[in-house]
Amino acid sequence: MSTNSLLLIGAEATESSMSLIGGHLMAAVVFSLVGILVFFVSLLAMDKLTPFSLVHEIVEEHNQALAIILGAIVLGISVIIAAAILG
Repeated sequence: MSTNSLLLIGAEATESSMSLIGGHLMAAVVFSLVGILVFFVSLLAMDKLTPFSLVHEIVEEHNQALAIILGAIVLGISVIIAAAILG
């Protein structure tokens, strides 16, 4: 093999790895956006399913128990979405 062919193979390998990294980066961005969208839809559904306003109870009434439960639910939804995205 000549030096030129080795350089050509190295350049193709570099270009291939860059396109692979770009593909993975694009997939990570798309799946992150889908995960954030699903997260907000589930938060809206949870707010509609409760007989009271979550924001009113937490922000204005300072209901710490509801805030802790909502935080635990948010973490649970996030873990489920992350597991679904990772496969």
